[in-house]
Amino acid sequence: MKRSTIIAALALTVAAQGMLGSCSRTQKRVEEVTHFELNSMDGVLAGSCVAVDSTVSSDGTASLKITSEGPMTVHLFELGDIDIENAKLVYRAMLRSKKLSGKAWLEMTAVFKNGGETVSRGVDRPAAGTSEWTTYEIMFLFKKKENPRNVKLDLVIEGKGTVWIDDILILKGPPII
Repeated sequence: MKRSTIIAALALTVAAQGMLGSCSRTQKRVEEVTHFELNSMDGVLAGSCVAVDSTVSSDGTASLKITSEGPMTVHLFELGDIDIENAKLVYRAMLRSKKLSGKAWLEMTAVFKNGGETVSRGVDRPAAGTSEWTTYEIMFLFKKKENPRNVKLDLVIEGKGTVWIDDILILKGPPII
């Protein structure tokens, strides 16, 4: 009697693990769309206010240093037409600031075929003052049949000071239900 109970319990455990495994295989996973390490100016759209700094980096190699004399938007990259319909798009980056009199935040703009634009801003949790490397993140949720023709990645600085940006990661994941 005990042996059959143990075998039945073992069979249920194996069946349950198989069911869980099959469920997890059908879920969509977060995937990397692109990664900008910022060890060079390759692909960076910003002009003279941005320079590569090999002495300050979140990953030990280099970062982009932005010296601001006043409010500015630093145009970093454009992703172009990426397949992001019915998904979440995340813009994640490391920021560090020094003597920043205002605030700095990530900004992502989705440009649609009809000319419309939608903007996501990280104003609720900005970098300010003097800070060490911190991860910042903003996102978009795209619905079915909602696919931008371009996505722009920017850094907005409000005030004077220095901001470093490093290790930009763009992620795509399932929409939040």
